[in-house]
Amino acid sequence: MTTPDSFQTWSSAHQARFENVLRRLLPQPDIAPQRLHDAMRYSVLDGGKRVRPLLAFAAGELVGADIARVDIAATAVELIHAYSLVHDDMPCMDNDVLRRGRPTCHVEYDEATALLVGDSLQSLAFQLLAEHTLNNDAALQLDMVKLLASASGSRGMAGGQAIDLDSVGKQLSLPELEFMHIHKTGALIRAAVLLGAQCGSDKGRGVALDEAQLGRLHHFGKCAGLAFQVVDDVLDSEADTATLGKTAGKDAKQDKPTYVTLLGVQAAKKMAAELHRDALDALSGFGAGARRLRELADFIVLRKF
Repeated sequence: MTTPDSFQTWSSAHQARFENVLRRLLPQPDIAPQRLHDAMRYSVLDGGKRVRPLLAFAAGELVGADIARVDIAATAVELIHAYSLVHDDMPCMDNDVLRRGRPTCHVEYDEATALLVGDSLQSLAFQLLAEHTLNNDAALQLDMVKLLASASGSRGMAGGQAIDLDSVGKQLSLPELEFMHIHKTGALIRAAVLLGAQCGSDKGRGVALDEAQLGRLHHFGKCAGLAFQVVDDVLDSEADTATLGKTAGKDAKQDKPTYVTLLGVQAAKKMAAELHRDALDALSGFGAGARRLRELADFIVLRKF
C-alpha cells in the first residue's frame, strides 16, 4: 500500500505527467515527414522508467524550481538518452532487436529511418533548450546548453560509447572500466541532476546553489551514474529478457568488459552498495529537500519502488 507522500506515488505521478509533456513536445505524427515523426514518437513514448527525468525533477524540487522549466530540461535529457538507445541498437553498434519490450527502431522501421530518428531527437533536445527560458540569467542558460552538449558528445556519452566499441574482446582494468562508464552512462545522469538544479538558480525561481553545493550534486550524479551501470551489468547477467525488456546476456555474448566479468557478481554488488553510500553521503548537507534524490539513489541500486 502506498501513501500520498511515498516515493512510488511521487515517481508514478511524475512519470505519467511527464509522458504527456513528451507527447506535447515531440513532433505530431500528422506533420510531414510523417514516417520520421512517427518513428521518433515510437522511440521515446510509452517506455522506460524515466530515471533521468526523475533525477531532474528531484533536483528541481531541492531548489524550488518552476516545474515547467524542469519539464524542458528533463525532456532535453530524455531525448538525448532516447537517441543514444536508437543508435546503440543499430547493426553498426550492438545490433539488438529488442528495446523496452518491443522491436527496436531499426527493426520496426528501417536502418535509415533509425539513423534519422537519432539525429532528429538530438537536434530537438537543443532546440528546446534554446527556445524556452530555463533561467533568467542568459549566461547561465547558455552554460546549461553547454553542459548537455558536453555530456552528450565525445567527452561524454558518445565518447564512452566509442571506448565501449573499442573494448570488445579486451580485459579492462577497473579504472579503465570506470572511465568508460563515467562517460557513457554517468555523464547524462550527472547532467540531469545539474540541469534540474540550475532551473531554480535565479531570483524568484528557487534557491541558487553555490559552487560547493553544485560540486556535491555533481559527485552525487557521478556515484549514482556508476552505480546504475554496475547494477545494469549485474542484471544483464542474472535477469531474463522478459524482465529486462531488452536482450539479456547481450554483453557477455558480445565479449564486452563489464563489472561482472571483471569483479564477479558478488563483488560487483558490493561495489554498487559502496557507490550507493557515497551518493547518499554527497547529499548529507542538503537536509530534507534532497529526499527524492536519496530515494532515487535507493531505486537505482535496488531497482524497485
